[in-house]
Amino acid sequence: MARAPQERAVRTRATILRAAAQIFDEYGFSGSSVSKIIKLAGTTQGAMYFHFKSKEDLAKAVIDEQASDLDLPEQPAGLHQLVRTTLYLADELRENVLLRAGVTLAVEQGQLGLRDFGPYEMWAGQFRAELEAARRAGELLDDVVVEEFAQVLVAAYTGSQIMSHLRTGRADLPGRIGRLWWFLLPGIAPAPVAAELRAYVREYGKQPA
Repeated sequence: MARAPQERAVRTRATILRAAAQIFDEYGFSGSSVSKIIKLAGTTQGAMYFHFKSKEDLAKAVIDEQASDLDLPEQPAGLHQLVRTTLYLADELRENVLLRAGVTLAVEQGQLGLRDFGPYEMWAGQFRAELEAARRAGELLDDVVVEEFAQVLVAAYTGSQIMSHLRTGRADLPGRIGRLWWFLLPGIAPAPVAAELRAYVREYGKQPA
């Protein structure tokens, strides 16, 4: 009998979290309120504070769980999978409100009084695993330092999505990520691998052959 209330609590928490993501995405952290989140979630103040202590606590949860709805690869497979994953993330940032709100809040976390590098380390770890698989498969040049490039890729991706958000509301983000890879690939991959992947991203980056 205890299982049903527990499952209900899990569903309620998930509903509140996604409502919070939608409100944060629409109004920003400063323009959001607990009352707006409760109204959208269709729940009570008691339920809200049972799961989350404050608006700041909710925002931190959205940051931490930004990737929970994503269909990410279970196992690293190398450079091809890394490129596909980053393009998938670009599409998801246009459609997935939990990811979008989590990424935005991570960038603007000073408003929450946070200095949490964890979200960036999470993505760097995801990218690093693919790069390590790429190294084992001979898809990287010898002088590529996997740890350093993973950090560079996260930084470049973060900057690209911020610029895309400001310019087009992220409508052009897949194209920007395609162009990012167009310029990065010759510096990290052997010529045949870089050429194959450049052909793949050309439709996103709109680069000439």
